[in-house]
Amino acid sequence: MTTRRDVFQAIADPTRRQIISRISKEPLTMNAVAEAFEISRQAVSKHMQILTECGLVVMKNKGRERYCEARLDQLEEVASWVGQYKKHWESRFKALDTYLSKIQTKK
Repeated sequence: MTTRRDVFQAIADPTRRQIISRISKEPLTMNAVAEAFEISRQAVSKHMQILTECGLVVMKNKGRERYCEARLDQLEEVASWVGQYKKHWESRFKALDTYLSKIQTKK
């Protein structure tokens, strides 16, 4: 049984984030994706493999071309995880604002 990579691992790499950004606008062929980066086609292929394994990208054959298509719904897991910490930090910053306002009025 192969283990599926998780989304966090996929988005940890800046190149993979750039690939996701590019193909989120429109599906692109592997060649079009590779041409956008100054890395080998083999390196782009490895990045695409990781993105595919975690479900952020699907490959679709159209004629002789393979198109890379983004599946951004997988990022909901990331948004949910980040959201819980966002609430925590918002409350901390609000408490800091309150404290700073209080000490400024004492001057």
